[in-house]
Amino acid sequence: MCHGVLRNGRDRHSGNQRAMDNLYSVLAWFDDEHADVLVKTDSVRIERIVSHGHASPQGFWYDQHQHEWVAVLQGKARLQFEGDEEPVEMQAGDSINIPARKRHRVAWTTPDEPTIWLAVFYP
Repeated sequence: MCHGVLRNGRDRHSGNQRAMDNLYSVLAWFDDEHADVLVKTDSVRIERIVSHGHASPQGFWYDQHQHEWVAVLQGKARLQFEGDEEPVEMQAGDSINIPARKRHRVAWTTPDEPTIWLAVFYP
């Protein structure tokens, strides 16, 4: 995963001049999900995540100490929340707020096109 470095190699957080980012640009097909940290402060982190048919490993649950607001910008996905029988279906334009400590996993993302997420982690 790429955290905090632009494609041109300059640090996102250093304040150095940099090229504008495009949330829809997908440069390569990754074996794993790919995350770019767009903004990071002491209390907030904003990430762009690109999935290509990825899902959380069987039995794995995210259990985060921060709240997460996440939106699907492109593609489709299914989020599974612990204790829920059916996953939440998401498509481009859909967003959901996930409270801190709410265990969840990515059950599915579109295999034939990138799923692009925008995630905001906050206290």
